[in-house]
Amino acid sequence: MSLKMYFSHAQTVEWCRAVSAIARRHRAVQGGAAELFVIPTFPSIPAALDALGAGVAVGAQDLAAADAGAFTGEVSGAELAELGCRVVEVGHAERRSLFGETDEIVRAKTEAALRNGLTPVLCVGEDSAGGGGQGDPIAAAHECVRQIDDALGSARAAGHGGRVIVAYEPRWAIGAPAPAGPEHIRAVCSRLREHVSGLLDFAGSAVIYGGSAQPGLLSDVGDDVDGLFLGRFAHDPSALEAILDEAYALTTAGARR
Repeated sequence: MSLKMYFSHAQTVEWCRAVSAIARRHRAVQGGAAELFVIPTFPSIPAALDALGAGVAVGAQDLAAADAGAFTGEVSGAELAELGCRVVEVGHAERRSLFGETDEIVRAKTEAALRNGLTPVLCVGEDSAGGGGQGDPIAAAHECVRQIDDALGSARAAGHGGRVIVAYEPRWAIGAPAPAGPEHIRAVCSRLREHVSGLLDFAGSAVIYGGSAQPGLLSDVGDDVDGLFLGRFAHDPSALEAILDEAYALTTAGARR
């Protein structure tokens, strides 16, 4: 879950406490069928770490490309790791559109995450849905593979490997009333999982879907994604619990097969 900038600090702490309670009792989390990460705003990271405890990973929504120096307003991956963060979001479409982040910047920030032992939640996705409203999954997958390989280029050249969580977020679905269609998600994410599984220097990497993800979606796409990247549809902790129920059902169904 990324909380973006929707909550106040007090709301963030209250939400984190509710999520912690769910994680402590939910069999999907306790049994290892699901893992959770929460990405609050920078000021709320220490309180989120305290409220969520060891059972839920905490991360940041951004990081600097440099580890130290005269960079007013920036927060380094080194400091995030020192605080106890385990993941960090890189390359979100809003960072690109609102703050001018380019492929070059995403590449540098991905390397910064990996060299500091953080798992980048690497956001990729195509710009346009096309005339049919859902887009071409083959073209989308091709563009996303390009973005993945480009983002990992500097880290690979510097010898910085590690786990990467690829978050497929078609930019036309971000903020929309509904996510991309299940068939589109499955077609794109299955190709991305195939590609990511071949990145031997980034072993253990995963592919999740974001972009108006909400309860009910995981049941439709779970065979072809490793999870969901949630936003506003998880502001109510009960929605998150419903998605964990889906994760548990998928896992138990797979075990029966």
